[in-house]
Amino acid sequence: MSPPRGRTWAPRGERPVVRVRGRVNIAGVCCYQPGHRTHFFYKLHVYHGRKNEPKSFTWQDYRDLIAATHQQLGTPIVWCWDNLSVHLRQELADYAEQNKAWLRVYQLPSYAPDLNPTEGVWSLLKRSIVNFVAADLNSLTRIVKRKLKKIQYRPELINGCLTETGLIMEST
Repeated sequence: MSPPRGRTWAPRGERPVVRVRGRVNIAGVCCYQPGHRTHFFYKLHVYHGRKNEPKSFTWQDYRDLIAATHQQLGTPIVWCWDNLSVHLRQELADYAEQNKAWLRVYQLPSYAPDLNPTEGVWSLLKRSIVNFVAADLNSLTRIVKRKLKKIQYRPELINGCLTETGLIMEST
């Protein structure tokens, strides 16, 4: 995530720089079902910069997020991916095929973040931490979890992210 612009107390023309080793990756899913409460589930991956440590999510992490979402909702799932390279892995396609009784996967068009409601959640998150200064990776992780938890408990925000895409939900 690149940081959004925000006001700062630094002297004019000087950008404050805070260096933190590592990074926090987030995978999230917005869940919509007509007549039911909207949900947002997420998974964090903290990279500490250690040797042989994975820098980002693996296909197994995404598989686990799909399985956890299905378990939480207890209903069949229609999953829409963006074109992140790990989403296109054959292992995930095989997983979807093995679980086609409850999982249907669709690929969003390339370069279409405006069709992905989860991008709206990332925008909300970025705006909420714009002036936060992380002393270390643990404090960054803590604030990200806190802000995402606040978003989770405000389904109207998640509904607004779907509205921004221009997509609609229809009962069948």
